[in-house]
Amino acid sequence: MPASRRHLRFLLNDREVMLDACPPTLTLLDWLRLDRRLTGTKEGCAEGDCGACTVLVGRLTAAGLSYESVNACIRFVGSLDGCHVVTVEALSAGGTLHPVQQALVEHHGSQCGFCTPGFVMSLYGLWMKKPDASVLQIEKALQGNLCRCTGYAPIIRAAQAAAAADPAGDVLVAERERVTAALAAMRDGARVTLGDGREALILPADVDDLAALRAAHPEATIVAGATDVGLWVTKFLRPIGPVIFIGHLDALRRVEETEAGVTLGAGVSYTEAYGVIARRWPQLVELWDRIGGEQVRNMGTVGGNIANGSPIGDTPPALIALGARLRLRGPDGPREMALEDFFVDYGKQDRLPTEFVESVFIPALPEGAALAAYKVTKRLDEDITATLGAFRLIQGGGGVTDVRLAFGGMAATPKRAAAAEAALLGKPWSAETARAAMAALETDFTPLSDWRASADYRMRVAKNLIWRFWLETSGAEGDLRLARPLAEAI
Repeated sequence: MPASRRHLRFLLNDREVMLDACPPTLTLLDWLRLDRRLTGTKEGCAEGDCGACTVLVGRLTAAGLSYESVNACIRFVGSLDGCHVVTVEALSAGGTLHPVQQALVEHHGSQCGFCTPGFVMSLYGLWMKKPDASVLQIEKALQGNLCRCTGYAPIIRAAQAAAAADPAGDVLVAERERVTAALAAMRDGARVTLGDGREALILPADVDDLAALRAAHPEATIVAGATDVGLWVTKFLRPIGPVIFIGHLDALRRVEETEAGVTLGAGVSYTEAYGVIARRWPQLVELWDRIGGEQVRNMGTVGGNIANGSPIGDTPPALIALGARLRLRGPDGPREMALEDFFVDYGKQDRLPTEFVESVFIPALPEGAALAAYKVTKRLDEDITATLGAFRLIQGGGGVTDVRLAFGGMAATPKRAAAAEAALLGKPWSAETARAAMAALETDFTPLSDWRASADYRMRVAKNLIWRFWLETSGAEGDLRLARPLAEAI
């Protein structure tokens, strides 16, 4: 049995906080505004879309102290043990505006001002990582921040102007060593338990402890990034207790890379996976850049996206197309399966109540294989998928020797198009066979209509994505992609 304690410990701006009582569904936004009266952090959407609630959360990683922008409206206080929460109040605590704030004033980057604290914190996070960021990098950092009155041009100009500021006097730069030491002292490797029964909040000591807790509490909700579970609470008022938080477990945040492929621990965030995804599968970068906004990518995890089992999850179709394998862990040890076999039906996965997702292995792309992923939404940035197609195709001997066509938004689960694949196998990769695969989708799917798209639209788009894939892999002339250039990794 690991050591245990019954309180949370973290830093809030320049002070240490210790909580011995905390409901498992208490959001950081509510705690900041209602308990600590730090009202600079605003509530706009309460679902992680608008960015008005943006704060920075710092944590210790293998590379040292790292700060990320997050949505306080869907971040639970229980996930903050051993972290440093920084709100907009910290930037001007001495009465002088921070360079980012001053630049927004001078370049007229604020009108009504409601969204401004969130923009300040997102730009502050970017400023610390890359003060000389390009316009594309600034735009990427602001994907999760919405402004209804100013427009974004003056905000971008302010971000560029702030780049010239001397970071020497910055509060997080000046206090970095002290904060690092304080957070290191909080890492005692203990299991944290607050509350009882349905109101229990638990942080396992390690992955072995997580396995034991999962076996003892199969009814518990496991929370990694909370980018979906947060909405269960704020929008649907669902009871989710007891809650087991896992974001602090370093063993689940490992990225292991070999020639055969890459293993992502279930707690690896989209941001943490970005570098290896861009290097090994650059064809997926555009998809990755359109998963939520920066705050969502900093919080959300690939493992959580899989475990949630949504038919419109962004990563499963691409991972299925690559032949990914999932590793579950339960009281009897690990269990592995092809990722596509994990999804059984809507809201149902091949996972026992006592099991949890431990990792996913993504095989290397075979030499000469073509790969593409296309996400179709109503707007370019920070939108939920209507239809998503991910395709991998290998040719040899004048024909298609292997093909995987996976779709999201077309069925009750992320699913391969078996009939369309059969129409391609052994045939030359040509316009004729592409059209045959398109026609076969009518056998593979009977999509539904909802507010994101009609059934007819989804089917038409899915067929056109196969045609697009054919055009892009057949040497067709001209630029077939209308998306903006990709931002550099930050």
